[in-house]
Amino acid sequence: MPNIYNALVVKVCDIVNQQINVTCEVQQLLGNNRVRVVAMSATDGLMRGMEVIDIGAPLSFPVGGATLG
Repeated sequence: MPNIYNALVVKVCDIVNQQINVTCEVQQLLGNNRVRVVAMSATDGLMRGMEVIDIGAPLSFPVGGATLG
């Protein structure tokens, strides 16, 4: 089971067979190998039973000096 706040990635093929990565963040551990997540992009094409990859770390984003103040 992933840790809370870990990033998960689901690889989905769209209607023209291009691979799309849907990144999610774990919000709750539900038990029985299930978690509740928040998706960072559209979830079109996601289905139960798809392979999910645990990144093993929380989401991170590069920031510059303007963002940091």
